[in-house]
Amino acid sequence: MARDFYEVLGVKQDAKDDEIKKAYRKLAMKFHPDKNPGDKKAEEKFREATEAYEVLLDSQKRAAYDRYGHSAFQQQQQQGGGGHPGFGGSFADIIDEMFGNAFHGAGSAQASQAGADVRYNLDISLEEAYRGKNAKVKFTTLVCCTSCKGSGGESGSRPANCTACYGRGKTRYQQGFFTIERTCATCGGAGQTISKPCRPCNGSGRARKEKNLEVKIPAGVDGGTRIRVTHEGEAGLRGAPSGDLYVFLNIKPHNLFKRQGPDILCKVPIQMVAAAIGGEIEVPTIDGSQANVKIPAGTQAGQQFRLKGKGMSVLRTTGRGDMIIEAEVETPVSLSKKQRELLEEFAQLGKGEKNSPESQGFFAKVKDFFDDISK
Repeated sequence: MARDFYEVLGVKQDAKDDEIKKAYRKLAMKFHPDKNPGDKKAEEKFREATEAYEVLLDSQKRAAYDRYGHSAFQQQQQQGGGGHPGFGGSFADIIDEMFGNAFHGAGSAQASQAGADVRYNLDISLEEAYRGKNAKVKFTTLVCCTSCKGSGGESGSRPANCTACYGRGKTRYQQGFFTIERTCATCGGAGQTISKPCRPCNGSGRARKEKNLEVKIPAGVDGGTRIRVTHEGEAGLRGAPSGDLYVFLNIKPHNLFKRQGPDILCKVPIQMVAAAIGGEIEVPTIDGSQANVKIPAGTQAGQQFRLKGKGMSVLRTTGRGDMIIEAEVETPVSLSKKQRELLEEFAQLGKGEKNSPESQGFFAKVKDFFDDISK
């Protein structure tokens, strides 16, 4: 005959939730299977305490138990297909809420988890983005433990079926007409536990170490590009698959060029005289060569000239974008007396001429504006 749940936990029938939690904590710490490997009596006491805790902490179940005793749950246990009320459903929540990983000393509660992905931010120059490169990355992460080779157990130690889920990796809980199945909180879904965990890695099968890798950066990458390196992230627990490494690229600002998709913009200052009478300038390109650009007479500030195929590499193709030269007409400063006289003479010669159509057109519109106001 099943023992009275209040008697199992050693609390009175009017005990508060905090008292029930405290009593269960004490019993669980004492009889948990991980602390008593192979002790069937301790295992039974732990199971009994957990079942009592789960019922008494739930107000509806507790009310049913107080009224009908153990018979209130007999039908549910029969429908559970061999499940154990104390080891399914909310059991994982109970353990996590009260003890965290205290009962998982050897890391067994996470044994089946794959390793986490790792993010690495890499700054590269615009030239490197154009050419592509093999970049060396260095970071610290969890790798496979060399002592146990990822098994989590000491040499000669063999994993045993989990005593909570009997090797299934899952526990089942029947609540009314619903059956809730959860990953076993004791073995973390692995179905097995280790009696003698590896000391260097505390049974997790992994250790923290610095990694040095070479990552291929293809030509034509842009800022924000993500490069995935499979299985180079954190090692999984006890031989579970490793996560991936994700390298996120950031293109550093350039002193001369600005990227616009596959094209490159270069703003070039042009002397006023050269812009007025025309000429030729020499500009650098991203591939390290020089290009000659003809500046036609009358070039205005902001006017652009396009050099075909002199821009960025286009990712996964042999093509290239264009280079755009934008003229920035420069007004001379620190004039000598002679230069000022010559410019004043130039201004006098320009009166009545249509040498500056933009300014002449603007002031014509200004005149019309004031004429309309005065009407």
